Amino acid sequence: MLSGWHQTLYTGGSDLELRRLKMGKDKAEALELIRKLPEDVSTSGIMEELYFKHQVDRGLQDVAEGKVLTHQELKESIARWRKSSGR
Repeated sequence: MLSGWHQTLYTGGSDLELRRLKMGKDKAEALELIRKLPEDVSTSGIMEELYFKHQVDRGLQDVAEGKVLTHQELKESIARWRKSSGR
């Protein structure tokens, strides 16, 4: 397995380098979140906070990409779901 500049040279760089920078950013954000938690936080508490942050980030990305429903579209989707489940 290649690492560092060897990997960047071998793969042509740009996409891989962007992913590496994002991973670095994600790691830094996770560490900062963990630092802000109480000293007596459990491992599961840390995992819950990280998962919550991940879900919020995904939601914000969906909004930025236009992957949203109007209130009416959501109501119609729920109505179809309820009808298909016999409710």
